[in-house]
Amino acid sequence: MPSVSTPVLQLDESQLKHINDKLSRLEPKQILEWASITFGNLFQETAFGPSGCVITDIAHAQGISVPVIFVDTLHNFTETLDLAQRSQEHYGFQLHVFKPEGCATRDDFVAKFGDELWRRDDVVYDYTVKVEPARRAYEELEAHAVITGRRKSQKGDRASLQIVEIEKGTGLVKINPLANWSFQQVWTYIRANEVPYNALLDQGYKSVGDYHSTRPVGENEDERAGRWAGQQKTECGLHKDYFAMRAAFLARKKQQQETTQLTAQTA
Repeated sequence: MPSVSTPVLQLDESQLKHINDKLSRLEPKQILEWASITFGNLFQETAFGPSGCVITDIAHAQGISVPVIFVDTLHNFTETLDLAQRSQEHYGFQLHVFKPEGCATRDDFVAKFGDELWRRDDVVYDYTVKVEPARRAYEELEAHAVITGRRKSQKGDRASLQIVEIEKGTGLVKINPLANWSFQQVWTYIRANEVPYNALLDQGYKSVGDYHSTRPVGENEDERAGRWAGQQKTECGLHKDYFAMRAAFLARKKQQQETTQLTAQTA
């Protein structure tokens, strides 16, 4: 099991609320300035969605150097991988790419887990391609805090999002500078400042994840309606309780092992 470092910010709920009340009155660039001063090992974690691209641009414009963590699930659209490269070239940030453990390519992943793992067991899939690589990144890079592009207007589990959150159990600080922005504000900023963005946005996509679980959205649909369409799911697990996700993953693996053993005994 990965080690868990001592929380950087040890605050009670009232103190955290006070910080969020203060930060909620500031512009994203001021929140980023606060974060860069407050935390030594600060990273931006992004899948190069619209909000993440805006944050990268704002930080660059303010002269704030923030290395980037990109969790490559090995199931990204080609357009997403292209954007990651273009963004790095454009801004010059240090890019840390983390992939599913023991896999360098999609073929490696299929060889290890079989075809369409996301259909067969989405708990194992989410933990394997997102949760574990992200946790490994935090540990190896000794991250004290990560900046994310999550916003309240994305609804679902994000509707009650705060600007600063402390991850339960691990103490990892997550900072959400655009928490109070709408998609329209994000898109307006991208166009006004010529920010590099995913070419899929010009094809009706608003939120881009893995190729197998993302579709374009209609004009009146919610921004993230194209993610896991038809499922009661709004998050991949990256921003959920890490220990709960790990426990579910281990329980599912144990169940699979027991089923395999039983099958072998009765064969």
